[in-house]
Amino acid sequence: MCFVAVLIIYFAWRCNPLVEKPHLTDFNQMFACAEISKTIFSHAIILQPMEEDILIQISNKIKERRREKNITVHDLAIKANVSKGLISQIENSRTIPSLIVLIDIIRSLDIDLNVFFKDIHSKSSSTPIIVRRKEQYEHFEKEDAHGFYYQRIFTQHIKHSTVDFVLLELNVDASRPFVETQAFEFKYFLSGEIAYHFNDKTITFSAGDSMLFDGRIPHTPKNIGTEKAMMLVIYFFEENKV
Repeated sequence: MCFVAVLIIYFAWRCNPLVEKPHLTDFNQMFACAEISKTIFSHAIILQPMEEDILIQISNKIKERRREKNITVHDLAIKANVSKGLISQIENSRTIPSLIVLIDIIRSLDIDLNVFFKDIHSKSSSTPIIVRRKEQYEHFEKEDAHGFYYQRIFTQHIKHSTVDFVLLELNVDASRPFVETQAFEFKYFLSGEIAYHFNDKTITFSAGDSMLFDGRIPHTPKNIGTEKAMMLVIYFFEENKV
């Protein structure tokens, strides 16, 4: 019995009360056969719940490995039997993948699960006060966006959700297609003039304004001013139950 089977059986029991609880001896046999008894619980902790920046690390690693292997988003989606849109959302940290989907994607990249998770670690801290200096903010990219400059302040797991704090700067000529995020999004506009486009409406904002909306609504911002615009973005991700 392989590592994947162990995870599937374990989480199937955890998530569905109708699934018979596996016997401890069965787990021991599977662990010994797969030679992963020393790593299974560390991986389980990583996968459930998605603590702090674990989601971001997984998203980045999937994108990096896909590009290294010259696999397109379309081809990976076909191999993993998921939609192209879902792959894009996962790579751009716009959704938290379920365990089964995550396993299918990693296997479709022809990467051993132990190798994939080797350098992924929780950076959780027991301190009630978290400080992040501006020089520690991490630049990252999302989708095929032009003129979008993202800086991640930090990502924190709070109870049953993951909260991602990001600074977004838009150039005057910034452009991006409509996107959907499996999270609620809060925007606080720090500077500039921005128009937010939704399916059936456009709302304009200036410094000091704010907005909260369901990110599953297709949306995209546009800098309508003459200078760079900046906003604070907070994503509230709910953990998948399956």
